[in-house]
Amino acid sequence: MKNREIADIFDKLGDILEFKNENRFKINAYRKAALVLRDLTEDVAVIAAENRLRNIHGIGEGIEKKIVEYLNTGKMSKFEEEKQGVQKEIFEILSIPGVGPKTAAKLHQERGIETVDQLEEAVKQGKLRDLFGMGEKKEGNILHGIQLLREGSKRMSLGIALPMVNEIIEKMQKTGVVQQIDPAGSLRRMKETIGDIDILATGKDVQKIIDTFIKLPMVKEVLAAGETKASVRVENNVQVDLRVVEKESYGAALQYFTGSKAHNIHLRDIAKRGRLKINEYGVYRGEKSIAGKTEAEIYATLGLPFIPPELREDRGEIESAVKNELPQLIEFKDIKGDLQVHSQWSDGADTIEDIAAQAKKFRYEFIAITDHSASLKVAGGLSPQQVKEQIALIRSLNKKLRGVTLLAGSEVDIKSDGKLDFPDELLKELDIILAAIHTGFKQDEKTITNRLNSAMRNPYVNIIAHPTGRLIGEREPYAVDLDAVMQVAKETGTALEINAYYQRLDLNDIYARKAQESGVMLSLGTDSHHTHQFWMMQLGVGVARRGWVTKSNVLNTYPLVKLKSIFKSRKSI
Repeated sequence: MKNREIADIFDKLGDILEFKNENRFKINAYRKAALVLRDLTEDVAVIAAENRLRNIHGIGEGIEKKIVEYLNTGKMSKFEEEKQGVQKEIFEILSIPGVGPKTAAKLHQERGIETVDQLEEAVKQGKLRDLFGMGEKKEGNILHGIQLLREGSKRMSLGIALPMVNEIIEKMQKTGVVQQIDPAGSLRRMKETIGDIDILATGKDVQKIIDTFIKLPMVKEVLAAGETKASVRVENNVQVDLRVVEKESYGAALQYFTGSKAHNIHLRDIAKRGRLKINEYGVYRGEKSIAGKTEAEIYATLGLPFIPPELREDRGEIESAVKNELPQLIEFKDIKGDLQVHSQWSDGADTIEDIAAQAKKFRYEFIAITDHSASLKVAGGLSPQQVKEQIALIRSLNKKLRGVTLLAGSEVDIKSDGKLDFPDELLKELDIILAAIHTGFKQDEKTITNRLNSAMRNPYVNIIAHPTGRLIGEREPYAVDLDAVMQVAKETGTALEINAYYQRLDLNDIYARKAQESGVMLSLGTDSHHTHQFWMMQLGVGVARRGWVTKSNVLNTYPLVKLKSIFKSRKSI
């Protein structure tokens, strides 16, 4: 799919126009189009061929023409025109977290800075401090942003990689050349960021599998194509490696190439103690192969139950397996609803009716509408009167809907002084309240922690949304004592969210496990601003599984009646 490819061009076009200080309306239109395209799960080329582009909120006539032009020609004339005279290195500067187009323009115009290296050197030598809006703090942020950029360029978000690999696997399966095909590596373990994409396959005609793979439509460059292995580059310069193995060794190879390295080393130690040898071809006693066809067979030969890929980090999973104490991890099929979704009422793209329709397609029992509160004006926060109107609409729709129930909620801002954006008189009218920090990220740890704890002590707050405020590769978590937060969460019965949006995945797996072990309830919310983002629930489930989380510890797995009972008892504290 060319969705992300075109989205990147619209983002760059917006950056160029802002860099040139041009029309703000057009800039916003391009950025909105990029956001929508990036989150589409359907191929934009198929949508265009069926003349359905204009049905997508955020795509008007002008945007539609540019998309069609790119699909037909491989170029977008507006982008080609605007980028003339803008050095390509400027785009790298624009990719630095915290350095927007206006800052980049100032640096370019007043200091002649055209590359990241030049910017880094200028900051280190203190040559920018006399510029308006600069200073020691801003310089520190720029240096940190450069570090994030360089680290991020080595790895990609799980939310970007997973759709890519799913598309590749689907296309390979449709050709009929593979008997089995699976992702491997850190992606299969659902790590929040990954390096290259690794895929394993088996089939009767190895050469045909390799030839089919390197000729897939998303392949931009063939890096290597051997007898059993091939490497290609796809969109966003991502490398994908395919390895074809014998059917009798498929399980061993899948286990080996899934990793992690530490997990595999531990398994080798167990094998050695049993006078066995384990590698990517199987488990051997002497020269004889005694296991290899399936992963379950590999583990069973070592005296272990099957260990889910998400747990294979050598964090105690093997010790638990030896004792037969592995948890029954939460699964996607356990999810009965999404507990954070935004509509057109604030900064979402879809109507509440459209959200309900999409929820029914996911076979959800419930879905929470949690638009922003008043003070978050940049996100179209709702006034108290608008919240009351939305509650009335949701109550009315629930009388007509069949198969899914809408929960009237709000993502209420926790202000810098720890107070909530809405009074209790309004909060008690809602079915579900998420409290979140959206401002004051630079406050000290004690202040941030007290803000969250204060919010949890409000009897109407059910969930703390994205508890650390991070954006993967863009913004570090704010300073917060999560151990202290978890203690108050347990005392008050407040759940902590695993935000499933691909740039957040917050809480991360480490703290999700701490919550599980501490008896703190968790919730999953996609933070969807478009119905095409609902698929990200599987990312949240992946984080939960990496955190050893069971279904009983996640609010989304409870039937609606039980969920309402939990929320009602919370409000009676």
